Amino acid sequence: MKFSPLIDDLITQLKCLPGVGAKTAQRMAFQLLERNRDGALKLSKALHDAMEHVKHCNQCRNFTEANLCDICANPMRHDNGILCIVESPQDVLAIESSSEFKGRYFVLMGHLSPIDGVGPAEIGIPELTELLQSNDVNEVILATNFTVEGEATAHYISDLCKSLNVVATRIARGVPMGGELEYIDGSTLSHAFQGRKQLD
Repeated sequence: MKFSPLIDDLITQLKCLPGVGAKTAQRMAFQLLERNRDGALKLSKALHDAMEHVKHCNQCRNFTEANLCDICANPMRHDNGILCIVESPQDVLAIESSSEFKGRYFVLMGHLSPIDGVGPAEIGIPELTELLQSNDVNEVILATNFTVEGEATAHYISDLCKSLNVVATRIARGVPMGGELEYIDGSTLSHAFQGRKQLD
């Protein structure tokens, strides 16, 4: 069955969302058309406004509507000179939810992946270098993901920090809170043993 051009275009555009295939896009389109046109119009406006007005923070590259995000604009977050480097805005949200970190962030918006054409420039290394050279950063915490690409990215930035005489640390990894050893993979256990520390 062939849909009308407008319906067909709606289904096609919905497929740009992650994890949404043709059938799911069709269900979404008809749900909006049949039962929630008001919600669809609000969604359309929210998408339009976000695409028009959300940009990157001038300091950390996180998403914001202003020149500086709330964290970078907060002078209290500059006091300790600690910069946490993450791959995505979702990582910032995860760390902020812990209420443990009180410094600033630098969001790479990805990781090094030469096979995909993602090099240092694409993840903001020139901007990061400039920030590290400003003498406003005493320590860099590397909080990239524990994937092959995340580890390579952390290693690259660690070398950059060494060349600029900035201390670089890596977040710990190991057994999660509430985790049972029988269900933990060997690689995670190995890192947990390597990162063990003396009890106070």
